[in-house]
Amino acid sequence: MLSVRVVCVGRLKEAYWRGAVAEYEKRLGPLCKFQIIELPEARLGQNPTAGEIAGALYREADQILSKLSGEVLPLCVEGRAVSSEELAGLLERAMQSPGAVSFVIGSSYGLADKVKRLGRGISMSAMTFPHQLARVMLCEQVYRALQILRGAPYHK
Repeated sequence: MLSVRVVCVGRLKEAYWRGAVAEYEKRLGPLCKFQIIELPEARLGQNPTAGEIAGALYREADQILSKLSGEVLPLCVEGRAVSSEELAGLLERAMQSPGAVSFVIGSSYGLADKVKRLGRGISMSAMTFPHQLARVMLCEQVYRALQILRGAPYHK
């Protein structure tokens, strides 16, 4: 069974985000070994400098690196947009080898370059989304991709 890990910087504070993610966790349970790992966001002041942001991303990267397993797919604006079918193909290849995939969602400042270089970057859209919404969207897309692979009617 495919192991899917979502490594996220930051917590879902609002109940509606947590509820949406919980629904997809429930749906994904029979389809894969699904795990969300939340890491603390580095603290920054009100108006951080570019250097302070870079330092925070570097500290977050060290935490992220220790939680990754299998093929790494960081979500970042520089990544390539993939369709639901293409994501299904990525998951299908990951099932063959190494049998695990780790998606990475950074904080509101993104991800350090050393995390982005670890794997194939994926962009959900040319638009920018809050990282809480990105987590919900990713969960839904993983569910959709696995349904595509099963030939289930969920994807139309």
